[in-house]
Amino acid sequence: MLASIALLILGLWAVLGVVNARRPARTWWLMGGSWIAAWVATELAPHLVLGGTALAVILVVVGALEHTVGWIGLAGVVIADAVAIPLILRALTTAAALEEIVDELDPHESVKRYPRRHIAFPWLAWRRRDIRRVNGIRYRGRRKLDVYLPRSEAEEPRPAIVHVHGGAWMIGSRREQGVPLLGHMAANGWVGFNVDYRLSPRATWPDHLDDIRAAIDWVREHAGEYGVDPSFIAITGGSAGGHLSALAGLTIPGIAACVPFYGVYDLVDEERRHVPTLQHILERYVFKVRRRDDPGRYRDASPTFRVHPDAPPFFVIHGESDSLVPVEEARAFVERLREVSDERVLYAEMRGGQ
Repeated sequence: MLASIALLILGLWAVLGVVNARRPARTWWLMGGSWIAAWVATELAPHLVLGGTALAVILVVVGALEHTVGWIGLAGVVIADAVAIPLILRALTTAAALEEIVDELDPHESVKRYPRRHIAFPWLAWRRRDIRRVNGIRYRGRRKLDVYLPRSEAEEPRPAIVHVHGGAWMIGSRREQGVPLLGHMAANGWVGFNVDYRLSPRATWPDHLDDIRAAIDWVREHAGEYGVDPSFIAITGGSAGGHLSALAGLTIPGIAACVPFYGVYDLVDEERRHVPTLQHILERYVFKVRRRDDPGRYRDASPTFRVHPDAPPFFVIHGESDSLVPVEEARAFVERLREVSDERVLYAEMRGGQ
C-alpha cells in the first residue's frame, strides 16, 4: 500500500508541477512559491521528467499497481510526461533560433561549446577547472565582486563582461547567479566580473544603480591587473539585474554592449502589464514612494524612457512565458531601441521560458 500511495503522490506532484509551470499563480500570497516552482520545473524539466519516470517505474516494480490509487498516480505521471516532453522538445529549438540570430555577429569565430555534462549536472558549473576565480574583492565599501579569468595568459587585452544578479532588487547574490555564464565566457577568453550591490529594503533607489556604476568604474581602474581592455566592457543581468544592466548600458558612457535578459524595462507600466505584487515591491521597498506621487522618478528609472541614439549595441533576451514581466514589455523595449538607437539591436525569445 505504501508504494501505491507514493505513486499517487508522485503523479499528483507531476501534474500540479506541469500545470503550475504553464500558469503560475498571480495572487500575491501564492506568487512567490508558485513562480519559484515554475522556474525550477522549466529549467530542470528534462531532469524532472527522467527522474519522475524512473521513480514511477521503480514503484510499479515493487507493487504500486496492486491498488487503485497506484493506477491513478501512474496516470498522473503519464499525463504530466505527455504534456512536458513536447514542451521540452520545443524549447530545444531555441538553440537553433539563437544560432541564426547571432551568426551574423561573428560566424567564423572558434568557441568552446558549453560542456554537456554541465547541462546534465548543473552544479558542475561551480567547479570548473579550466578557468581561474578570484573571489570576494571589495570594489566599494563592503560591496564585493568575483573575477572569472581564463587559465592562459593574455597576449593582448581581453574583453570584459559584468554580470548583475536578479532578485526583485531585494534578494540574490553573486554566489548563485551568473556563475555558469561567466565561467563559460572565461573559458572563451573573456574576463568576467560578478557583482553584488546594495539591496532593498535597506537600500533606496537609486542606490542599486549607484553601486553598478561604481563596479564599472572599478573594472576600468583595475583593467591592467586582470588583462582587460577598458574600452570593451559589456554588461548583462537577469530580472532585476536585467533592469539594472539595461539602465547602466543606457546611462553609463562607454559601455561596449548590453545583454539584459528577462528584464523589467517600464516601471511606469501605463499598459498595466505587471502583476500587482511588482508595483507593491517597488513602491514600498525599493523607491519608498508611490508611483502616482512621483511618476518622474519611476520614468527616469525605466530603460524604455532612457533610450537614445548613442545607446550601445543591445541583445535583449526574454522568456515567452514569463509570468512576472510579460514578454510584451521586452518586445516594446526592443521596438523602442530599434526606432531610436544607431547601433544594432538583437532580440531573442526563449520558447517556454519562465
